[in-house]
Amino acid sequence: PLQIYAVIFATLLLLTLVTVDVATYNFGMMNIYIALAVATTKATLVILYFMHVRYAPALVAVVAAAGFVWLLLLITFTLSDFITRGWITGFMG
Repeated sequence: PLQIYAVIFATLLLLTLVTVDVATYNFGMMNIYIALAVATTKATLVILYFMHVRYAPALVAVVAAAGFVWLLLLITFTLSDFITRGWITGFMG
């Protein structure tokens, strides 16, 4: 229904304003975590409603979840390579 799209769109706009506020104020170490939480929430809303995963068959949800698992694997392997480099010990102690 059109009303659901309007509510999701308004929620995405509100979360965009929250993102701007987080970028404006200094929350210390929490800035990155708040920004990532807001971005994850916005991405989840877009995937569920605008990409029609919420009302699709279960196989579509499995494929979408597999994409996230693949992304997690790529990030994990990239970070494991980055963290184990020798030159980073000067920054990390």
